[in-house]
Amino acid sequence: MITDSHFLRTDYRTLFRLRPDGRIARENDPDESEGPRFWLAGCPEGNVFGLRADLPDDLAARLEDLAFAEPPLVHPATPQHLDRYLSLLGGDGAAAYHLGLIYELPHAHPYPSGVRLITSDTSDGHALVRSWAGAGMPAGLVELGFQTLADLWAPWCVAVIDGEVASIAFAARLADDGAELGVVTVETFRGQGLAAAVTAGWSRIPALRSRTLFYGTTLDNVSSQRVAARLDLPHRGTSLRIP
Repeated sequence: MITDSHFLRTDYRTLFRLRPDGRIARENDPDESEGPRFWLAGCPEGNVFGLRADLPDDLAARLEDLAFAEPPLVHPATPQHLDRYLSLLGGDGAAAYHLGLIYELPHAHPYPSGVRLITSDTSDGHALVRSWAGAGMPAGLVELGFQTLADLWAPWCVAVIDGEVASIAFAARLADDGAELGVVTVETFRGQGLAAAVTAGWSRIPALRSRTLFYGTTLDNVSSQRVAARLDLPHRGTSLRIP
């Protein structure tokens, strides 16, 4: 079993595209989104942190000094130097920030649901893609923001109810040694445990077997935390993100 600190270092390499010096170049997503200026994750064993590549060297050095001195970040505590990070990055005002929770998603995680699940690596999954290519994306997926096939970040797993896509789990971040889960459910199907079902289904996809699987959420996303609790996912760390 890997240690929590090693787990968090793998999460860092999964979440972000890094420069050779370890600084954050951008988010590790197909959209090439801008990464955070500062990221910190902690567990009882210690912390891992990263700085965006475009920060001035003097500012980066001050943030590094604070991060190295930061006590292990353990939920429900907030970072000891949070106000200093925000002041340094906020200019005349305080920078925005997000606190999060990091969970491990075990491979082939059991969760009996009785729901029909289809994954992208199967013949049924290939058939779905062909049908969507011809007829357009189904309304449920469009509602969730999947406007085109390019928005479906494989590998993915969908829950289908009465012929409709009700929920989807997908690779929000995919690296050589890690994968970060994204999961959303169509509004009319929420509250039925479908997010837990597709999350467990996603964890069984063969292409993910060699990767560490991460389930992350923000501290204010109570529904996402309920999914983690429903699946009894191990909590591995707490994070701070300053865009």
